[in-house]
Amino acid sequence: MKAISRKTTRLATVGALAGTAVLAVSVPAFAHVSVQPEGTPAKGGYAVVDFKVPNERDNASTTKIEVNFPTDHPLASVMPEPIDGWKIDVTKSKLAKPLEMHGEKISEAVTKVTWTADGDGIKPGYFQKFPLSIGQLPEDTDQLVFKALQTYSNKEVVRWIEVPQKGQPEPDNPAPVLQLAAASDGDADGASAQNAADDSKPAAQDTTAASTSGSDTTARVLGVVGIVIGAAGVAYGVFAGRRRTTA
Repeated sequence: MKAISRKTTRLATVGALAGTAVLAVSVPAFAHVSVQPEGTPAKGGYAVVDFKVPNERDNASTTKIEVNFPTDHPLASVMPEPIDGWKIDVTKSKLAKPLEMHGEKISEAVTKVTWTADGDGIKPGYFQKFPLSIGQLPEDTDQLVFKALQTYSNKEVVRWIEVPQKGQPEPDNPAPVLQLAAASDGDADGASAQNAADDSKPAAQDTTAASTSGSDTTARVLGVVGIVIGAAGVAYGVFAGRRRTTA
């Protein structure tokens, strides 16, 4: 009996440890502030991005979000979308090297956007998206790094500023990173399609002209045939009249 009891105890202990290990593995990693594009952000183009901010605290709300823009690849155009319950401040700074955009030189760019809650902010168990329209995206880099600060109602500040490195584990407080795709050739395709459409116009016009010419010829032939038939009818009528008179 003692041997059986010891064996049972060992099995129970092993089962408990295995269950603990499963729970430890299944615990999800904490969410963090991230940037998510709507569509594909291509180099040299414009994009709408959402900064997704989850609340990671059970006893406090997120009341403020600060997103800092990269100074090595400044963006001349940054437009936030209004959000109910949040005040938005856009901070611009002078550029050491002016940008050229649509033939104009831009001497300042947005360096920070701040959202401050007018009410409760992001409550525990919820998240909020903060949309921005940004551009013109740089052509000489594959990604943009936005360092963010998240402030809670208990005055705690979480700094999402660590830049993830390829081939290394994700840092504890990673900064939001926007990956850029290769420049789209959609405009070139559109121009080619337009050119093809323009090239097809003369052919269509020639076909229409040929069709019109053919219709005119047919009408003329039918007209001549009608005249001949009409003349024959008249001649037959005259001849028939003469025969009756003679008889």
